[in-house]
Amino acid sequence: MTALIIGLGAIGQRHARNLRTLLGSDASILAYRVRGLRHLITPQLQLVEGDVEGEYGIQVFRDLGAALAHNPSIALVCNPSSIHVPTALACVRAGCDVFVEKPLASDVAGLPELKREAERLRRIIMVGFQLRFHPCVIALQELVRRRTLGRLLAVRATVGEYLPGWHPYEDYRRAYAAKAALGGGVILTQIHEFDYLYSLFGLPRRVWTVGGHLSDLQVEVEDVASTLMEFEYDTRVLPVHLHQDYVQRPPGRSCEVIGTDGKALMDLAALSLTVHQSPPDVPAVQRWDGWDRNEAFLGELRHFLECVDSRRTPVVDLEDGIASLRMALAAKESMTTGRVIEFAHATPNS
Repeated sequence: MTALIIGLGAIGQRHARNLRTLLGSDASILAYRVRGLRHLITPQLQLVEGDVEGEYGIQVFRDLGAALAHNPSIALVCNPSSIHVPTALACVRAGCDVFVEKPLASDVAGLPELKREAERLRRIIMVGFQLRFHPCVIALQELVRRRTLGRLLAVRATVGEYLPGWHPYEDYRRAYAAKAALGGGVILTQIHEFDYLYSLFGLPRRVWTVGGHLSDLQVEVEDVASTLMEFEYDTRVLPVHLHQDYVQRPPGRSCEVIGTDGKALMDLAALSLTVHQSPPDVPAVQRWDGWDRNEAFLGELRHFLECVDSRRTPVVDLEDGIASLRMALAAKESMTTGRVIEFAHATPNS
């Protein structure tokens, strides 16, 4: 298999490592890159001396057309989110099945054309939401599916981490997460939460967000956002609150689901899911101590390769990527305008 990776930053290098892990020498890896920084980024996001191209046996191109002329069968789009769609479109038209890193885009421009071309050419598109392959999220999805908590009443999700500590090898002020033109800001950068909430409850009916650039970080985007969403779940209203920020130390990432028969707390930092029900009074706790977060990235890539081979629809397909993007863009619009954003054609989950 010939794979083309577009962008060799931290996530592009992670996918290169994982391709080698899964396919070994059976994979011929090409890369299209612009900056061409010659360093290695470790799985722990540390910068070490080395040659990424030589380390993973990658043939590099400075022109996307030249790379596509080598007829790769798959492409992994890992460049800034603001240029994901035109890049993915070029890859689809060249005959590639495409894996696009999250978020799918920074706006909706070009998405209808991408969808039409993917359908016309029968190309598979998967969006990189690796939390769908996280054991805590999978366990929470199963808990909700089985109605273990009874009728759901409220959900509180939070994600926060100090932005300068994300990639210690680079100046956070120059990273895509800090730049409006590159699709940065907490709402889009931390879009994983919108995706797993969508996987649990579908699309919301209404979205209202308060936030902005509230800290002293030197960024040109929002670094705090608080979003209240109204879902329809089992024909009833379900309020869901999501908090996102670039400032928390230590980082936190959790989701609490409250129902008539108990509540559950998913803590991604602690790798645990705690379920309280009465009776019994003793909480049931599932733990995944020692679980390596790269397993989620391996899981999503393995799934993508299986879908390419079998031609079946991925767990997180283009429609899912568009749905989570719609939620995030509604939050950004609400934060900017101060208005509640109504969702047209929101399909109730049940």
